[in-house]
Amino acid sequence: MPLKIINAAAAIVAIYLLGAQTALAAPMLCSGEQKTCISVCQRNPLALIGDCIANCRTRFNYCRQTGCWDNGIKRYCGLLRQ
Repeated sequence: MPLKIINAAAAIVAIYLLGAQTALAAPMLCSGEQKTCISVCQRNPLALIGDCIANCRTRFNYCRQTGCWDNGIKRYCGLLRQ
């Protein structure tokens, strides 16, 4: 009987800790991905900066519509559309 109580208490603590971590995590935003994309454009001297920034804006608009960011290599979804 005491083992069941200890297991139940451990399960409750684990659920609480997982929930608290999720609540504290900052949500990813499409605008954050756009800022990252633009900063990569500015660091790459070989890129045509105007074209690269236009590409970032296009990806940002797509992200705002769908909630998915597509960087050309990887597509991930679940972003907030701000």
